[in-house]
Amino acid sequence: MPAAPKHERVAIVTGAGGALGRATALRLAADGFGVALFGRGSGTLAGTVDLLRSAGHEPSAVEVDLRDAVALATAIDEVEAGLGPIGALVNNAAVYPSTAFLDIPIEEYDDVVAVNQRAYFVAAQAAARHMVARGNGAIVNVGSITWTGGWSNLASYVSTKGAAVSLTRALARELGEHGVRVNAVSPGAFPTRAEEIHDDPDGYRRHVLDHQALKRRGSDDELAAVISFLVGPDASFVTGQTINVDGGWIMQ
Repeated sequence: MPAAPKHERVAIVTGAGGALGRATALRLAADGFGVALFGRGSGTLAGTVDLLRSAGHEPSAVEVDLRDAVALATAIDEVEAGLGPIGALVNNAAVYPSTAFLDIPIEEYDDVVAVNQRAYFVAAQAAARHMVARGNGAIVNVGSITWTGGWSNLASYVSTKGAAVSLTRALARELGEHGVRVNAVSPGAFPTRAEEIHDDPDGYRRHVLDHQALKRRGSDDELAAVISFLVGPDASFVTGQTINVDGGWIMQ
């Protein structure tokens, strides 16, 4: 007889070493999920692992290059087999080079697509195969408000974030009959390392507050709370939606 799983339900968070992924992992662990942290190297995940352990949780750090479709799908299968049933997948990892459109080399574009778009597809497919077999599960794809109106010097990133929303809708339609829900969140300008791409940080912060309805910066925990809702029982009749978590920047 196979060993009993370590957890009744597991949440996979990609890009768990970054600020938003870290906050999401902490929140889902507090919600009762066993968490599998996906990142390219142990160094990127160490801070998240330490925080979770300090909070009394025992996460699993999974080193995998999201650009490698076979390795990514295999890692998800191994989580299912070794940790317990995958109840939630949060596709969060992203790269965001800032380059003028006319200067973007195809190698840079391909890399952004591999991480921000293809990996979302591969991870969702691998996780959904297990979810469909059980008749339940939830996937959240992290988009960005940039897809709604375009941003200069971020054509590769913006195009993949629009793809994340389109993928969300397609999967919600196809997987709904199997009890699997798929939603997206589009964060606004959270104060993370992503802002380092801007030459004038103070000017950028003023620009953010000028455009938001709420005149303060959002916290990582506030985004994590929305993701927690979407993968939890209170959102049991919510699928195919994209929620802007942006302080009222983009209203539509």
